[in-house]
Amino acid sequence: MNSEFVLIVGGAGYIGAHTCFELLVSGYNIVVLDNLSNSQKESLKRLSTLTGKEIDFYEVDIRDSRSVDLVFEKYGFSSVVHFAGLKSVGESNSFPLKYYDNNVSGSISLLKVMDKYNVKKLVFSSSATVYGTPKELPIPETAPTSTINPYGQSKLLVEKILVDVAKADPDWKIANLRYFNPAGAHFSGLIGEDPKDIPNNIMPYISQVAVGKLEKLSVFGGDYDTVDGTGVRDYIHVTDLAKGHLAALNYLNSSQECGFSSFNLGTGKGVSVLELINAFEKASGKNIPFNIVARRQGDVAACYADPTKANKVLGWKAELDIDRICQDAWRWQVNNPTGY
Repeated sequence: MNSEFVLIVGGAGYIGAHTCFELLVSGYNIVVLDNLSNSQKESLKRLSTLTGKEIDFYEVDIRDSRSVDLVFEKYGFSSVVHFAGLKSVGESNSFPLKYYDNNVSGSISLLKVMDKYNVKKLVFSSSATVYGTPKELPIPETAPTSTINPYGQSKLLVEKILVDVAKADPDWKIANLRYFNPAGAHFSGLIGEDPKDIPNNIMPYISQVAVGKLEKLSVFGGDYDTVDGTGVRDYIHVTDLAKGHLAALNYLNSSQECGFSSFNLGTGKGVSVLELINAFEKASGKNIPFNIVARRQGDVAACYADPTKANKVLGWKAELDIDRICQDAWRWQVNNPTGY
């Protein structure tokens, strides 16, 4: 049992809520801070039901330094897990300033408060988008970084800030987690992905087609140099991803090493869009109508991780396959047809 508090910033969101579950059942005491711009407080109520533990929650935006300061003043935080950020690639192209303000300025505000209270252990939610168009597959952490949209650029800018912070002050211990394609839901069917409006990610879109909420799926590109011409991605179960954050936090608490370290969180296996559709049809027993349309600007043919470093250093490995991802995503959709 860990008596110190961990602050989960953005903890009411999709990945944040699943990570809160893993930390709670592992004995961590958590406090959740979230502005609820892309999440629901209901997720935390359901977490309490699942774990039998009440969760201290503050509806605060990380750019509101004074309010964040008051939360730090109240608790003796040992570390922070930072999920807070806008995440739509398409929206970032239309509203770049919104993304730089929220994702970059927000992170700077948070880091300043952390520094003030001498809280220098951080797990940061980054993204495989920082690799841009992959030069090699699978992608190792040493691959060159370059981004093709403001969302990815905002993540890469925060990474660079974190590198400089760790260089300037050797007391900082930062685990930078680069996610590939999170999908699925908690096995209970109580927490899952609840997108507002039309989903940006493919799994909730397929789920909504399966229940008749959306008419059909548009598959962007059928002429890539891949197994069946459709884009290939590394889909990682959100529970595996959450356990990756737990492993990273345990690593920061136990390792004597300080500084900034990046880790890929992925399965190391690529799955095409058509393979994903087939797996979902198998899991749901539903037909998923789709059209293959023109390639989408900024998309790459294939992108999947080399997770060797996380396997060796964090002692973490993705365990749940694409069939399990689809089964759990379908259970969530059926149990929560309108989301939370």
